[in-house]
Amino acid sequence: MRATVSLVIASTIALGLPLPAAAQDAVANFYKGKQVSITVGFASGGSASLYAQVLARHMGRHMPGNPNFVVQHMPGAGGLLVTNHSANSAPRDGTTFTITDRAVPLEPLLGNPNAKFDARKFGWVGNANVEYTTCIAWHAARVKTLADAFTHELVVGGTGAEATAVIFPKAVNKLIGTKIKVVPGYPGSTEILLAMERGEVEGFCAIGWTFVKLRKGDWLRDKKINVLFQMALARHPEIPDVPFIPDLAKTPEDRQVFEFLFAPQEFGRAFFAPPDVPPARLAALRQAFERTLKDRQFLDDADKAGLEVQHVGGDEVQTLIERIYATPKAVTERARTIAQ
Repeated sequence: MRATVSLVIASTIALGLPLPAAAQDAVANFYKGKQVSITVGFASGGSASLYAQVLARHMGRHMPGNPNFVVQHMPGAGGLLVTNHSANSAPRDGTTFTITDRAVPLEPLLGNPNAKFDARKFGWVGNANVEYTTCIAWHAARVKTLADAFTHELVVGGTGAEATAVIFPKAVNKLIGTKIKVVPGYPGSTEILLAMERGEVEGFCAIGWTFVKLRKGDWLRDKKINVLFQMALARHPEIPDVPFIPDLAKTPEDRQVFEFLFAPQEFGRAFFAPPDVPPARLAALRQAFERTLKDRQFLDDADKAGLEVQHVGGDEVQTLIERIYATPKAVTERARTIAQ
């Protein structure tokens, strides 16, 4: 009987259907009076933290048992620290889930010995927004356009060595010949943007277009920044004239590397639970996540915080992860050498 129930729950998760009543009751009994932690791989103030904080204020209403949600920040190694924690140390009972840098799931494929996880084994809860990453330069920098970056050095801020803010500009340097110097070690995007204003660095090559337009719209209006290029699997329709890096690849093989590295943009603000969370609780988290992202109060709160919301189901994120992990080894090996 237990095997039959597990099969029904697994099918429910895959199809995105409501849980059977008995499973709902069991999940509600488990979560009642409990606290659910959303762990964030960066310091407070950045986009990942904001998504987690707004989610935490509303998701409890949509979870069976109505548990309390709290946000915990665990910055380090560009989001790798919190990912390893989720894979190896966090409770596997459905009382915690995580958001980290979108490039971190690639780290095992890139040969990083410090990546102690297999992203296919996480319980992907869902994605709050598809990301289109841009590279921006402060108005005082000598580099005003992508063309300038081929002849003049641009000093940009980075987080950990495994993060998008470091990997992406390195790949652009090696594959199309720009002169971008990355200064790593910043806890997150908030600190990098402050460093730009202070003149410590000249740019940031891993900031979402959504973040720029919604939270730094005054910078665009007052021409305090120049948007040099965009990095994703497709151009953002709002910035069609901003250079699109995959189109600048010199060979089909180079484009494959870019597409592999940029694939995580499709789950830009994805949340995941540790491996082996009981299926009924993972299903409840996925369902509550989806309902929260469609909740009017949540959407109003997100709008006030300058956050764009696009729901992608956990099953879709899981499928994308499986596709990325099936990338031919020749491509991942080349990406590994380029990202170093």
